Amino acid sequence: MRYVYVLAQDVTLNMSHKSYEDRLTNLEILLTQQDDVVDTLNRLVHEQRLVVESLQQQVKTLEDKLGNQGGSNMASEKDETPPPHY
Repeated sequence: MRYVYVLAQDVTLNMSHKSYEDRLTNLEILLTQQDDVVDTLNRLVHEQRLVVESLQQQVKTLEDKLGNQGGSNMASEKDETPPPHY
């Protein structure tokens, strides 16, 4: 009986060792996938930051142009064409 118990215990240890190897392999795979996702997200964030900076510069340029007009969008009376009924 004792021999069967030892044999059963060895099988359990081998299965346990195998499951630890499988778990470790799965964790390594997940880590590799996670690294890939982090790299992809980092690249996307960098690209979006460049787009945002470009848009901020465009808004600043437009604000400067609008500020130089004196704040009025109306043309002077001299530049206005008379209405068609005149």
